[in-house]
Amino acid sequence: MTTSSIVSKVWNYCNILRDDGVSYGDYLEQLTYLLFLKMAYEYSKPPHNRQTIIEKKYDWESLRSINGGTALEAHYIEILNELGKKKGMLGEIFFKTQNRISDPAKLYKLVQLIDEENWVSLETDVKGDIYEGLLEKNAEDTKSGAGQYFTPRALIKAMVECIQPEPLKTIADPACGTGGFFLSAYQFISKPSASGGLDKSEKEFLKFKTFKGWEIVPSAARLCLMNLYLHGIGDIDNIPTIFREDSLLRKPKENFDYVLTNPPFGKKSSFTITNAAGTQKKDTLTYERQDFWVTTSNKQLNFVQHVVSMLKPDGKAAVVVPDNVLFEGGAGETVRKNLLQKTDLHTILRLPTGLFYAQGVKANVIFFDNKPASKNAWTKEVWIYDFRTNQHFTLKTQQLKYEHLQDFIKCYNPKNRFKRKESDSGGECFKKFTYEEITARDKTNLDIFWLKDESLGDMDNLPDPDLLAQEIVENVEAGLESFREIVNNLNGK
Repeated sequence: MTTSSIVSKVWNYCNILRDDGVSYGDYLEQLTYLLFLKMAYEYSKPPHNRQTIIEKKYDWESLRSINGGTALEAHYIEILNELGKKKGMLGEIFFKTQNRISDPAKLYKLVQLIDEENWVSLETDVKGDIYEGLLEKNAEDTKSGAGQYFTPRALIKAMVECIQPEPLKTIADPACGTGGFFLSAYQFISKPSASGGLDKSEKEFLKFKTFKGWEIVPSAARLCLMNLYLHGIGDIDNIPTIFREDSLLRKPKENFDYVLTNPPFGKKSSFTITNAAGTQKKDTLTYERQDFWVTTSNKQLNFVQHVVSMLKPDGKAAVVVPDNVLFEGGAGETVRKNLLQKTDLHTILRLPTGLFYAQGVKANVIFFDNKPASKNAWTKEVWIYDFRTNQHFTLKTQQLKYEHLQDFIKCYNPKNRFKRKESDSGGECFKKFTYEEITARDKTNLDIFWLKDESLGDMDNLPDPDLLAQEIVENVEAGLESFREIVNNLNGK
């Protein structure tokens, strides 16, 4: 059976469940549990003959042998509860699981659908492509809010292409979502090079020791684990390297060669308190960490500081940040000054709107290399690529593709970024600014732009109405977000 036919089967059934009120997210979670059970069962049979920690009374065979009805539903719930108590990847995937498919007949049909295919025999790419497609579809389900865990894969690929991760080096993501950065880095490191493929020790390291991630939302962490597993990273019997916790709470116990991340949008870190009268209010959360340059409740600034703390002395980072990180005063200015002083903040990519599922987000990618302590500032010049002005994208009709970022990658010059040229190929969109020029700006403002939006001045060549409408929505949403911030500050929230 071809990949496309398997995908269409999986999707068609997803649509049936949607009609029954099961969201893409819930469907994807149930699919994750059942797929994992089926593959564990397949691995326990010849020629693999692997030992699994799943008892026979809770394995795939025990589930598929029940011909539907309430008995199937009851047994499925029992399996979820029992496997959630196990250790390792198994326990992490089934942690606090619940059955979301209320119709036993639909559950029976889903079990049959998965049982028809031998998943272990499928190529890793095939299994991974099916699951990645499901994750993307889940992100499009805007009501669920799942989009905040999904970074456009074209952007991730470009970031990885610029960083150029090498074998036998470690990669971390403190807000890993469904694992997009790990998969892209895995594919980059795995691809054959001029010197040939990876040797046995490099493959082993890549599979078990390269990646480490943190994800505070249990459902996203579960999807990440399954995504990695389907792409050949980690194994059933190994302790997973995805931690279900708030990565900002403490200084990391180890440092990494690379950090690639897109932290969740939303400026404030907060938690909800319910008082004796039952009234809820959000209390601002600040992270008191000795290794941070400044204490702030701004989540984005905390993540930037945290990424620096995660890097080895010669580590490299690429981080997606909203515009406010580049221009906000107070704590923002302190973070920018330290970043310029203590790391080599060499590149900023200004991103267009319409890339993220979170509305009203204007974002950038900052690239910096960590450095040892020094009296002099490590950043000598910052190269800024304006990919926002005169660029128009939407999530559906005009999606960002990897090809759109080719010029940026060429200008970045990953093979030797010290031999860059201004506006190497894409007009005037690539410029450098010296450390002195930046520090002379008010509040060390890094939100620098110089291009004019030509399309809006040329009445004969305006963008399509849907693109214009989307830009208006993005700008209104961004404005609303700023007003909400002001109101929250006035109310002391």
